Amino acid sequence: MAKLGSGTVVTALTAGALALVAMLAVQAKSSASTTVASGTGGKTPAVSASSTPGAVTPAKPVTVPKDSGTGKRVVYSVGQKRVWLVDPSQPGQVRTFTVQPGTVDPAAGSYAVFRTRSGPYQGSDGKQIKNAVLFTTRNGSIIGFSSAVDGSTPVPDPSKHTGGIRETVADGQALFDFAPYNTKVVVVA
Repeated sequence: MAKLGSGTVVTALTAGALALVAMLAVQAKSSASTTVASGTGGKTPAVSASSTPGAVTPAKPVTVPKDSGTGKRVVYSVGQKRVWLVDPSQPGQVRTFTVQPGTVDPAAGSYAVFRTRSGPYQGSDGKQIKNAVLFTTRNGSIIGFSSAVDGSTPVPDPSKHTGGIRETVADGQALFDFAPYNTKVVVVA
């Protein structure tokens, strides 16, 4: 039987550890865009905030803002760049995800979805989008949620006047399915 040197053992262990980390990273990425909590006894689950649309990091808890009204609603926090899909008929089930807002933010307040459009069509930033859920206008811009067909969520060009709030394709589909015409949208700071 041949003896293995300590360098060979260290190299093999390092390679195995890197393979495990890579596998965990792929698993985390595939489930990071959305947090759905169940079995929380009716309490809003603690999930984490991130500045990358769709990403969830294990840092600080994120709960539905207290000043976001009642009933079935979409809650959008301008400051947190985060959306919650809240339906009291499904206690303990809250879907939340981060978004990339356009250059025109909606004013805080309560709105109703006035139009949905499955697409694809061209957004105000020139990208092909789908699953648009439109709920207000401001400074001549229509403001609503949508997904880029290619799945990207880039930071908008600050020289353009855009009201599109972008989310990942999966989050965009969930929001589109959740918020038909006349669904309440609550915007908080």
